Amino acid sequence: MSQRPILLQGHERSLTQIKFNKEGDLLFSASKDSLVNVWFSHNGERLGTYDGHNGTVWTLDVDSQSRFLVTGSADNEMRLWSVQSGKCLFVWEFPTAVKRVAFSENDEQIVCITEQRMGHQGAIRVFNINREGDGTNQSREPESMFHPVGSKATVCAFPYMPGLILTGHESGKVALFDAKSGEEVASNERAHMDVVTDLQLSVDRSYFITSSKDKTARIHDAKTLTVLKTFSTETPLNSACLTPNTPYVLLGGGQEAMNVTTTSLRQGKFETRFWHKIFEEEVGRVKGHFGPLNTIAVHPAGTAYASGGEDGFVRVHHFDDSYFRAKPYGDIEILN
Repeated sequence: MSQRPILLQGHERSLTQIKFNKEGDLLFSASKDSLVNVWFSHNGERLGTYDGHNGTVWTLDVDSQSRFLVTGSADNEMRLWSVQSGKCLFVWEFPTAVKRVAFSENDEQIVCITEQRMGHQGAIRVFNINREGDGTNQSREPESMFHPVGSKATVCAFPYMPGLILTGHESGKVALFDAKSGEEVASNERAHMDVVTDLQLSVDRSYFITSSKDKTARIHDAKTLTVLKTFSTETPLNSACLTPNTPYVLLGGGQEAMNVTTTSLRQGKFETRFWHKIFEEEVGRVKGHFGPLNTIAVHPAGTAYASGGEDGFVRVHHFDDSYFRAKPYGDIEILN
């Protein structure tokens, strides 16, 4: 992966979540500066900005048709946007910050997590999305709402099994909930030993990867929640993702800024780490960010990846031929 990365400079504060659309031609970025940007992934040109939130935008997701974008913010709002026009179509208001949002596989539902704060319990809500007309006619009321007992939820997604919500928690557990009743169907209390910071699904949603402050990332079976693979590092992890078509996982994180030496800040020693999915061995690193990596996303075709950092930059790397030619057990030639 020798060619230079594309540097996207459109945020004034640290990145919180980035996401490719299903085709992979667009990349969406959310930040603590309250803006959401969309970029052409092949050349890094900024296509537009979704402007309307009044606080850190913690989370975003885009539907499979690249028609609707959903965002969640510290301003206690979840917003639905038209991807094409940039217009805000609908606003849901909550008592506390929205920390995570995700579309269902058929685009007809959104799950969101709101924070536990100021006397309000953390809540998981599922909304039905009306795709008729221009998208402005949405129901304010959730289809269902429940409060996970015990540790609060930090991340969520819809697995391949209908009617269930997959969650990761502050205590390190992962769980499955019935989307209607809120009943906990299954859980793995010891999935991690600390906060689950990210959860990303495989293409078919049958397994998923999580990252944690406990310095590990793990692959789990979506139905049984069994841990299938573990990747142990020496740094707290903020994000992890699976690559389609190649046997790698990408991990990112880093010490909090206050614990970091100025030397490592200056040298950009914050790296995306490539691990072999099957052999659980590290095979390469890519340097570049001047602060912890907060979010990583892989192009759906597996041809590129992007990382968003505490430094306010998004870096897009397009893989060259050597990456795809790498022996499945040998080092990737990406130690640049």
